[in-house]
Amino acid sequence: MALTWRSFDFFEATQIKITDDDTRAFFESNSISSVCAGSESLFLGSYDGLVRIVGPSWKVVRSFRAYDTGPITHMRQVEGTSFLVTVAEEPSTTDSTNAPILKVWALDKPVKKTGIPTCLSTLSINNGKKPFPISAFTATEDLSQLAVGFANGAVTVIRGDLIHDLGTKQRIMYESDEPVTGVELRVDATLTTLFVATTSRILKLVISGKGHGQAPKTVEDKGCGVGCMAVDKRTGNIVVARDDAIYTYTLDGRGPPTAYEASKKLISVHQDYIALVSPPTPAGESDTTLRRRFWGSSADNIFTFTLIHPELRIVAHSESVLSDVQHIFQVWADLFTLTQEGKIYRYHEKTLQQRLEMLYQRNLYTLAVEVAQKSGMDAQQQNVIFRRYGDYLYQKGNYDEAMTQYIKAIDSTEPSQVIRKFLDTQRIHNLIEYLEELHEHHKATSDHTTLLLNCYAKLKDIEKLEKFIKSPGDLKFDLDTAISMCRQGGYYEQAAYLAKKHGENDLVVDILIEDSKAYSEALDFICHLDAETAYPCLMKYARVLIEHCRREATDVFIAYYTGKYQPRIDPPIVDNTPPVAATNGGFAAGAANAVQNLSSLLPLPYMNTTAVVGTSKPTVSDAVVKSEAIPITYTPPRPRTAFSSFIDHPNEFIVFLEACLQEESLSSADKTDINTTLFEMYLHKSNEKSSDEQHREKWEAKAKALIQDNTSATNASKSLIDNSNVLLLSHLSDFRAGTTLVKEQSGLLFDIFRSYTSAKDTRGAIKALRKYGPEEPQLYPAALAYLTSDQKILDEAGYDELDAILAHIDKFSLMEPLQVVQTLSKKSVATMGMIKPYLAKRIERERKDIEENKRHLVAFRTETEEKRRQIKELEEEPVVFQNTRCSACGAGLELPVVHFLCRHSFHRRCLRQVPGSSAGGLGGGEIGGGAGGKETLGECPSCAVENDTIRALKRAQVENAERHELFRDDLERSEDKFRTVAEWFGRGVMNFGGGGGGGGHHV
Repeated sequence: MALTWRSFDFFEATQIKITDDDTRAFFESNSISSVCAGSESLFLGSYDGLVRIVGPSWKVVRSFRAYDTGPITHMRQVEGTSFLVTVAEEPSTTDSTNAPILKVWALDKPVKKTGIPTCLSTLSINNGKKPFPISAFTATEDLSQLAVGFANGAVTVIRGDLIHDLGTKQRIMYESDEPVTGVELRVDATLTTLFVATTSRILKLVISGKGHGQAPKTVEDKGCGVGCMAVDKRTGNIVVARDDAIYTYTLDGRGPPTAYEASKKLISVHQDYIALVSPPTPAGESDTTLRRRFWGSSADNIFTFTLIHPELRIVAHSESVLSDVQHIFQVWADLFTLTQEGKIYRYHEKTLQQRLEMLYQRNLYTLAVEVAQKSGMDAQQQNVIFRRYGDYLYQKGNYDEAMTQYIKAIDSTEPSQVIRKFLDTQRIHNLIEYLEELHEHHKATSDHTTLLLNCYAKLKDIEKLEKFIKSPGDLKFDLDTAISMCRQGGYYEQAAYLAKKHGENDLVVDILIEDSKAYSEALDFICHLDAETAYPCLMKYARVLIEHCRREATDVFIAYYTGKYQPRIDPPIVDNTPPVAATNGGFAAGAANAVQNLSSLLPLPYMNTTAVVGTSKPTVSDAVVKSEAIPITYTPPRPRTAFSSFIDHPNEFIVFLEACLQEESLSSADKTDINTTLFEMYLHKSNEKSSDEQHREKWEAKAKALIQDNTSATNASKSLIDNSNVLLLSHLSDFRAGTTLVKEQSGLLFDIFRSYTSAKDTRGAIKALRKYGPEEPQLYPAALAYLTSDQKILDEAGYDELDAILAHIDKFSLMEPLQVVQTLSKKSVATMGMIKPYLAKRIERERKDIEENKRHLVAFRTETEEKRRQIKELEEEPVVFQNTRCSACGAGLELPVVHFLCRHSFHRRCLRQVPGSSAGGLGGGEIGGGAGGKETLGECPSCAVENDTIRALKRAQVENAERHELFRDDLERSEDKFRTVAEWFGRGVMNFGGGGGGGGHHV
């Protein structure tokens, strides 16, 4: 045996105790000629032609006679079916030779009379009538093809339907002088290959499919003994055992052999193992003496049964057997052997965990992994082996190999258990390796990332840091932690690279401004972003950028807030700089190389590697090459959001506001904000302490022009600046011109006049009165009070001005005389002589009004008395009708005649012809001259129109009497309140429950 084989005891060997006496007696009788297993049963053929079927309880459950005489040499049960194939050698009826007979049985179809299984077909196997026994037998799963090998070197192939007995064909496919020791069929999709083993060679020939009919091909010029050829059902490979090794054969030829030196007489394939039976060692061998000492006289009859794993080179089980092993079979998931003495041994493979524990005890962890993989253990469970192997190596001090195993078990190992073992500085390289693998497997936490970056920093290994952060593929670490650690360690370029690579634009700006203090580069980076991304970055550091890059930052703000922002795009940079000599380059060459390396370390868009060598310091405008902007659309934010960014930078703020104001698409609210803020900034600039008078006038002129524009906008019903804001700002900045303009714009004329009176500016007050008096009549009462408030003021204004004011008040009835007297009496400035003309004129006009009213009163009273008298006559005195002609046709009156109290008379026929006459009207008439009766008719046609007008006026008065809002509106707009009340009283507004209509006597 080769020294590389390791021996273990992976199988439990137990002898089967047969409790049934008949079955035990049969096994011990040594009359079993053939054995096969299948369909959860064991089939035993005997020398007397009987077939016995043994169940899992090791009891013969059924038996039948398959042949009258002759031993059953071979059997084959088709797995999953009830078909059983038997082959026996029965004596011929014509001569003394034994003819091989093949039968196919249907075990599930017993014959009614005898109860034995139905024989589906019987076939005599052709061997050219040569009396040689069968040495090998095989069949396909569907029994459509069978191969039989004979001791004379012939191989017969049988084809046909044996199950339905539809006929078969036999053909001797191979003949030689060497006895056949084994035959096996390899069935593929379209090809069936027959492997034949003789004592001196291995051959193969195609019996169906492509290549059929060709001569056999010698695979190897070495054969094998009987029983030393088997087939691995899992792979289809042919396995051959020789004394020096185990060989496998495929359709392509012989595979790599597995050296195992031992004599072999029987072979069987069980799962991944190969079962071998070795005969006793011949006398004279090296170990014969030792065996004889131990076994005594029986040493020459000791057989060896071995289970090996050829791929792992493991002897899984080995034992000595005192009796020859006749048969090896597999049934009920175990391997069994049958000895010549009739004893049965079962070999049950131990559990995987038991096998692994054996390997653990001998520290064979690599072999344990191979065993686990061959047994189909999942990767998660294999990690346990790797971890135990790593612990073993760590205890031995082999840290590098231990880390290799820990990395293999990384998916199911708690990282902290490994990390704690390698925290020593001397093992930091192993720790880095493990932490890197954690990130590769996406199992790293932010703490692991922090620890790894700290290790890089401790070793100052920039190359590994670069490799780590620039690793291709998906992100393997916590980005925020990596950037934070790079910033803390001073690796700002790496931090900026990570942030940019993963789209963390705000972090890029943070690093450039807060850490690197590269304000121009930060602004340029922002300018390369799209509008939506650039805005938050721009606003976050607006003050800092304006402080350090005033002009550039202001231009960016103007472009963004006016909707003209376009991201910058750098074209590919073509380096036309001649190569620097490797030697004698001097300091300039070294500096150029250093900066080139730095630019490659951090390939940000704002870096230009071509502008390195030179005497002047490169600027942002030199480094950035702007390409044609790609038009983009976005909604600009409201300008007021940028106002706070320009604190302490009034000049840039004014430039920004003026630029925004030129944009036509601004809303009215934004225009108001900009104009108001711009007005404030103009006043702020005018009040600067260091400014001279010319500087002040310049900015005040701009402020005044802005207010004048506001005035014109107000006229267009679009106020640009709220007047209250202008007043407040003008007051705070002592800008009186602005106050006046705004008050005029807002119609605050009274406030303008009051401002003059407050300042005792009489001429200005009189001038304001003349300018604004027509628009604001209440200025005259105020002016009257102002002129009479002080004698000096009155003397300055003059008495003529006082008379003019009183005349205007009297003309437009701005004040009642009593109010005028009360106003003048508050101060002792005015005298009675000053207002005597005003009072006399007013009294004279009122006297005329009284006389006029009296005349109207007498006329109304006379008219009323006359109406009452007429009504009384109509009600109490008879009416004499003396009309002789009809008021309608003008002809003489003829009966029947209609007379109305209004003294109109009509023919009855004429009245009917008059349109609009109806009953119930004013002055109802009577028909005279009839047959003695009276008929009351309607209204007089001649008076109907006048009566309708009176009734409509009455209805209107009644309706208006209920609409009090009309009365209040008329009273508010009236100059003579009493006259208005009297007029509405006459209309009946004071009546309660008034009604309309009625007879003509009410009018």
